[in-house]
Amino acid sequence: MFDVICVTNRKLCKDDFFQRLSRIAKSDVNKIILREKDLSEEDYFNLAEKALEIGPEFNKEIILHNYLSVAKRLSQAKIHLPLSVLKNCKDIKKDFDIVGTSVHNILELKLAENLGADYVFAGHIFKTDCKRDLEPKGTEFLQSICDNSNIPVYAIGGINLDTVSKLKSINSKNFKGVCIMSEFMTCDNPINFAKEYLKI
Repeated sequence: MFDVICVTNRKLCKDDFFQRLSRIAKSDVNKIILREKDLSEEDYFNLAEKALEIGPEFNKEIILHNYLSVAKRLSQAKIHLPLSVLKNCKDIKKDFDIVGTSVHNILELKLAENLGADYVFAGHIFKTDCKRDLEPKGTEFLQSICDNSNIPVYAIGGINLDTVSKLKSINSKNFKGVCIMSEFMTCDNPINFAKEYLKI
């Protein structure tokens, strides 16, 4: 069994975003990354402030993404940053206990480690509508990232109930789980959906 992380994208929701977020938080997902990069800093602050009220209700961790100043204003100890942002952050661990980032090759992985990342998302592994023009990197890439990593690795990109079984071939203590966006944002029942993943 591995961890299941929900990565948000409110634009994919056909229902109310906060109601869906509550249903996801109520499920057995391990944590939620609030990834809404299109918002202004102030709009993200307002969204994050409301979202963070949902987490404790269901004992679920919601981690902010990208906006350093918002995370500081809301006294968050954890953050997930694009590698391009992390590269410009000196002494990031003075402000945050846990920092995650995303990588697409081994050079980026090693840079992330040197910059103090505690874990990485590696992708995109399978074909995904989010990156239609880019070829997926596949499970061999994921295995290579895991083999060369000194920190936990999570697969991202095109993860669904059809593709997730292919990740059983990954043999590494560093492979910790999967990140899912689209299906959590669009599925009929996030609670049942999470249970299906956790069975695998």
